[in-house]
Amino acid sequence: MIRVLQVIGSLNNGGSQAMIMNLYRNIDRSKIQFDFVIDRADELFFADEIRNLGGKIYILPKFNFRNSFIFNNAWKNFFEKHPEYKIIHGHVRSTASIYLKTAKKYGLVTIAHSHSTSSGMGFSAIVKNMLQYRIRYIADYFLACSEEAGVWLFGKKTCKKKNFYIFNNAIDMKKYIYNKEIRTMKRKELNLEDKFVIGHVGRFVKPKNHKFLIDVFKKVHDKEPSAVLLLIGEGELKPQIEKKVINLGLHDSVLFTGVRSDIPELLQAMDIFVFPSLYEGLGIVTIEAQTSGLPCIVADTIPKEAFITELIQKIPLKEDKKLWVEEILKFKDANNRETPKEIMVSGFDIEEKAHEIESLYNEIVQTHQNGEKLIQ
Repeated sequence: MIRVLQVIGSLNNGGSQAMIMNLYRNIDRSKIQFDFVIDRADELFFADEIRNLGGKIYILPKFNFRNSFIFNNAWKNFFEKHPEYKIIHGHVRSTASIYLKTAKKYGLVTIAHSHSTSSGMGFSAIVKNMLQYRIRYIADYFLACSEEAGVWLFGKKTCKKKNFYIFNNAIDMKKYIYNKEIRTMKRKELNLEDKFVIGHVGRFVKPKNHKFLIDVFKKVHDKEPSAVLLLIGEGELKPQIEKKVINLGLHDSVLFTGVRSDIPELLQAMDIFVFPSLYEGLGIVTIEAQTSGLPCIVADTIPKEAFITELIQKIPLKEDKKLWVEEILKFKDANNRETPKEIMVSGFDIEEKAHEIESLYNEIVQTHQNGEKLIQ
């Protein structure tokens, strides 16, 4: 059995976590097993499932410059105690140049995976960019959820090499295919039967741009009092958004669901999906929404790989919010809904991508065992 060490910050239900878990559920676990290194011991949404699937979870220190020595030693001690690993797959980019470099010293083949197109703004972003720049000179293989995400993290030169792969953030499409009965049931459960339901899925963090979304919804609600905003997720900025909703008098029209395991069903309950992110590596939830037959209005920051069907349209964030409101209200009485055929053959199905990652891991191990040089 090949045990692959997946390095990810937390086990909460975020985009990259969902992608890894989708793969994990669908790989042949008699041949390949995932284990996880995290640095946030209080974010364990998937922990029980991982253990039930045979995976192990290790908690190492979270990096800051003051604990550089402790951070480095923790990784060295880890590899000394766990010589069973031959592959490390890094999803935490800010410190990947540190832990991947250490992993190589202990003989592991290293994979760096880009899930984003920005480190945000401010001093912390500058520090992250400095730390992650050297990844392109350290990792053996490079994966990205979109071409834009790859070029941003690894540079154009690296993305032209044979060891760079665009790896679609796949989903279990069968779960998202539009089902009228599920829609009716879920809307009844949430008391949304006679409502115009606008939906969003994402952590309450700055890149998801919830403040903008609330401002747009306020204008929509002023024109259409039956409108309800369904917000799925948790995050550090949630209290601020809750306060803003109350201050705008929208507390009866905005539903905070928290982290949910029934996202496929919740997407069925929506009438339109709105996604005004400041930046995204891909925005996997837009793929889920399109598979659900759900119209999507997204920011012009969303990578081109997400635009698979005619259901999705982009509006520049710099445009007047009036345009966002007008486009959203066009879907108030839209009744015709079905899963588009083109998305089913778009390369985002999880079974296909699970076989692809299995093949990659097997290729890596074979190359490693034969002492061959990696193809650059």
